[in-house]
Amino acid sequence: MTDPARVRRHAERVRELVASVVRTQIKDPRLGMITITDSRITADLRDATVFYTVLGDAAAEADTKAALDSANGLLRSTVGKALGLRHSPTLTFVLDNVQEHAKHIDDLLTVARTADAEVQRLAANAEYAGDAEPYRADDDTDDDPVDAAPAGKPDLDGPRR
Repeated sequence: MTDPARVRRHAERVRELVASVVRTQIKDPRLGMITITDSRITADLRDATVFYTVLGDAAAEADTKAALDSANGLLRSTVGKALGLRHSPTLTFVLDNVQEHAKHIDDLLTVARTADAEVQRLAANAEYAGDAEPYRADDDTDDDPVDAAPAGKPDLDGPRR
C-alpha cells in the first residue's frame, strides 16, 4: 500500500519537472503558449496524467498536443531519473479546459443575475392574490351553542334537551 502523501509529493514533482523541461529543453515550433496546470499519479506510481492549457485556438491546441506526444520520451526519462523510482511512470497529456468551464459558469451566473433582476422587478409591482392577512378573524362569533362543553373536557351528561 502506497502512502497518499508520497503519491501527492510525486505528482507535484512530476508537474514541476514537466513544466521545467517544456520551458527549457523542448524547442519544437509546434509547442504553443502552454501552462502545466496539474498532474496526477496512480497509487502504484506507474501512470501519470499531466493536465495543461494552451493559449490559442483549436489548431494551437492540436499542435501543442502533437509536440507533447513527440517529446514524451524525453519527458518520461527526465521524470524517471529525477524521481528515482524503479519504473518511470508513463505520461499521458490531457488538455485542461479550465477557461471553457469558467466561461460557462460565468454565463450561467449572468443569466441567473438577469433572472433575479426580473423577479425583483415583478415583485415590486406584485399584489396579494387573496386577503393581505388571511388568518385574521374579522369577528368573534361562535357557531357553537352556549351550553356546549368547553374544549378539551368531555360532556359526561350527554346532550341536553
